Amino acid sequence: MFKATLFGAAAVLAFATPALAAAPTDPQIAHIAYTAGNLDIAAGKQALAKSHNKTVRAFAQEMVRDHAAVNDKAQALVKKLHVTPEANPTSAALTKQADATLAKLAKLKGSAYDHAYIANEVAYHKAVNGALANTLIPSAKNAELKSLLETGLTLFREHQHHAEQIAKELK
Repeated sequence: MFKATLFGAAAVLAFATPALAAAPTDPQIAHIAYTAGNLDIAAGKQALAKSHNKTVRAFAQEMVRDHAAVNDKAQALVKKLHVTPEANPTSAALTKQADATLAKLAKLKGSAYDHAYIANEVAYHKAVNGALANTLIPSAKNAELKSLLETGLTLFREHQHHAEQIAKELK
């Protein structure tokens, strides 16, 4: 279980990197949020390929569907605003850590995989929700971007709660 929570801890650290000591810009926020969504989509797709647990698979499908929908709205918004999302050290750190976490999860099978995947989802959503609430939303200057982030936060808090419930059921 410790390995699975590494991504969540790394995500918290990535959101607190010196690159974000100054408030992130809207293009950086857009890139961070989109990257975080894509990372959870990748984790969900891995779970769909590896898990045979109906509850875990349903949750993974929900992650893929919901994060893809939010990312589609984000893409439409940046296109409408003529904003190019800006790659930054936080996005890069999130991607690097997610790749490492997915590689570790890929080595697991059966209930060990299910437990680790769900534990990672709990930790990841805690980290992302904290970053949204404490850094990204307060730093967003554009009202439409801020609104989309707030909508995402509401949804992702539901994801965190759902993952926590599944984690209790899997014990």
